[in-house]
Amino acid sequence: MNLRAYWRFVVVAYQFLPLMLAYARDRRRFLLFGGSRDVSNEQRRNRAASLLNSLLTLGPTFIKLGQLLSTRPDILPPEYIDEFTKLQDSVPPAEWPDAKAVLEEELGPVEERFAEFDTDAISGASLGQVYYAEIDGKPVAVKIRRPGVKDLVESDLKVVRWSIPLLIRFVGDAQAFSLETLADEFDRTIRQEMDYNREARMLTEIKANFQDNDDIRIPEVIGTHSTGRVLTMEYVPGTKISDVEELDTQHLDRTRLAETLQRAYLDMIIEDGVFHADPHPGNLAVQDDGTLVFYDFGMSGYVDPFIQNKIVDFYTAVAAQDIDAILDTLIEMGTLSPEADRQVMSDVMELAIADARGEDVEQYRVQQIVQQVEDTIYEFPLRLPSNLALVLRVATVVEGVCVTLDPDFDFISVATEYLNEEGYIEAGVRDFVDDRVQEGRDAVESTVRIPPKIEDALDRVEREDFHIRADVEDSERVLERLGKRLVLGLALAAGGISTSMLYSFQPDSTAAIATAGALTLGVGFLLYRSFRKQRGIRAKPQFTRQNLRQREDEEAANGALGFSDAAVQQSDDGDDGR
Repeated sequence: MNLRAYWRFVVVAYQFLPLMLAYARDRRRFLLFGGSRDVSNEQRRNRAASLLNSLLTLGPTFIKLGQLLSTRPDILPPEYIDEFTKLQDSVPPAEWPDAKAVLEEELGPVEERFAEFDTDAISGASLGQVYYAEIDGKPVAVKIRRPGVKDLVESDLKVVRWSIPLLIRFVGDAQAFSLETLADEFDRTIRQEMDYNREARMLTEIKANFQDNDDIRIPEVIGTHSTGRVLTMEYVPGTKISDVEELDTQHLDRTRLAETLQRAYLDMIIEDGVFHADPHPGNLAVQDDGTLVFYDFGMSGYVDPFIQNKIVDFYTAVAAQDIDAILDTLIEMGTLSPEADRQVMSDVMELAIADARGEDVEQYRVQQIVQQVEDTIYEFPLRLPSNLALVLRVATVVEGVCVTLDPDFDFISVATEYLNEEGYIEAGVRDFVDDRVQEGRDAVESTVRIPPKIEDALDRVEREDFHIRADVEDSERVLERLGKRLVLGLALAAGGISTSMLYSFQPDSTAAIATAGALTLGVGFLLYRSFRKQRGIRAKPQFTRQNLRQREDEEAANGALGFSDAAVQQSDDGDDGR
């Protein structure tokens, strides 16, 4: 296993080395020295396409890694996120004899266990492939783990672990934190996804939670034909949720479908604490009567009670548009640095709320906020703890699906209505009243404690025994920069005077004049550099729904989608998991 992992490390390094060198040169133009260099949006887009090709070349593990990265805006710039959303979990299925060997090792002879079995896979994913079959006349979907994939994944996980310390050298502290949590999350989720016994348990548990909801349909597990490497489920056909033309042909209410989807995930995350974590269009379908069907529970997880409560607090604060409460909740969850500039983050949150409501945001306002971010922080202070990673993935992907169904879908209104119906808003009001009552009690107690302390302080002032110690907090190192500039300014003035005097009184001392002049110019250059703003990788504002629509329209007009309709359809069909 180690020899295979070492060889894979060499292969991976060969694929990624050109990009790593390019990123290193962005920070130091000549690797060991030189200033940073600007990178255009087009260059980032080209690099993202190159990285996408490398992930496809490296196979199943890295395809999964790319899919995970496509939901991590705390790690990748928008151009990479856009490019990686094209990455479909669709690869050619393994040869039937190899898949049959796995199936018969787990269940016995195919002819004895199934009345019919179609040997042409209906989908081929990176970790498994799905076949249509029948048991006693009942149609089923049989999911078989890809032969040999476990050993390959184990080797690749070691490569990912070895690579993280190297990648951290190319990013800032916030991205380094996210990369480390990403490695933990990826290791855990891909192992869980290969365990079909776990998937069967999660599917059964989530199905039980929705047993009284007629708007949701989840396939039933056929336990007699399921093991750790084979999962047999009820076959439930439907129209893919992103096929809006077909949904319109069936006269289905797309806005209602979007609301059903969001409410289903609010139920799973806030109420049940167990959720389906891979809601991309290939895993969601709609039946003729409008029932929403979920497929593929390989990526699923639990939400701990603390996070559940904080998510409720977050939605409640968003519903009230209480920006301070939103920021406090993000800090408590660990997703926002306590040292972040609250004014800048407040502006960003106001913009995000307006966008989530589907409102058109004036472009100058977007530019203004982006400029604030660039002028005050060099690394966006958002980070993603591992216990929130899957929840964020769900929120990101569900938003994309809902916007596909209804471009003007209002997430906040639906969430607020849900919280009201479930009693969370009223509970929040009761907590608010309790907090105010406690504050009143504390104020009464303070009126008793404070006067003696004031009297003691005044007595010390009379005895001239009162001292004040002040610590200056300078997290932005302003005083240090001012001190350096003052010293450099004095040195520049002294150098200029010395050079002038040498030139005037000792014109024959050319070496001394040249040396003094060179030193003065060097000090002047350092002083000039101290006034320049630090430069990092900057992107034009691309994070509003309005901008996304404009970009999609432009891409459609230019025919620059990069994939033919047939190829997209083929890739999408590969993810149905039916």
